[in-house]
This record gives sequence, C-alpha cells and structure tokens, in this order.
Amino acid sequence: MNVTVFNFTEPECQLVAELLLQRYNRPVLPELADGELQLDPASTELTSCPALYWSERGAHFVVCKVAPARYRCQFFYSDADHYGTGHEEYTDLWICVQTLLRVQADHESQRRGISSGATAIELATDSADAEYHGPLMV
Repeated sequence: MNVTVFNFTEPECQLVAELLLQRYNRPVLPELADGELQLDPASTELTSCPALYWSERGAHFVVCKVAPARYRCQFFYSDADHYGTGHEEYTDLWICVQTLLRVQADHESQRRGISSGATAIELATDSADAEYHGPLMV
C-alpha cells in the first residue's frame, strides 16, 4: 500500500500552538517530526507520516497526520509507558488535540492522586464530536 500523506498546514500548526497556549498558559511550539505508522491493520507495512511533537511536564505528545483531515495521537512518559485516547483516529484536529490534552491531564491528576471527576476511560468513550469547553487546568 503506497500512501502519500501531506504535511501539516500552517493553519493546522497554528491551531495546535493556540491550544497549547491555552493549556499551559505560555507558548509551547510543537515541532514537526516524522513517524512511521501501520495504517492498514491487515498489513505489516509502515507508512511515513508527518507528526507534531511537544513535551511538557514530563509527558511527550505526538499527533500524526495519516491523511487529509485524519489524525492519530498519543502521549507517553517513556518507551514502555504509552497512552492513547481510546479513539484510533480523528477527523477534526481541534477535537484530537483537546481530547489528548484532557486525557493526559486526567492521567497526570490520577498519578498524583487527584480526581478530576472524569476518568480517562470516560473521556475516551465520549463521542469524537462531543463539545468541550476549554482545557482542564491542573
């Protein structure tokens, strides 16, 4: 399967930077990177995909663009400590990044013994089109 995935656009990069500013109350600029993903579950072939990467408060974040208006994301603390959102793909970058930030903030709170009232599983099972009213401030 030979797939061409186009880079993140400038508006997409600006959107992510704005969401990170809201989350961390200071500029956090995601870096452009490349990732290799298995886009077809029936194949072992890996496809090179553009990614946005940032690291904050001990966590590393990756959002990969797998097709026009299709994104995958995860956060991790080490090579053996990776987390997703419960959604394999998103068609809206805003929802993708907001959900990623919410799930990681909830995970961070749980690691410190603080409950936000919603678990990562509850957040992950919300509809991808669910409305969200701003980042969770921890």
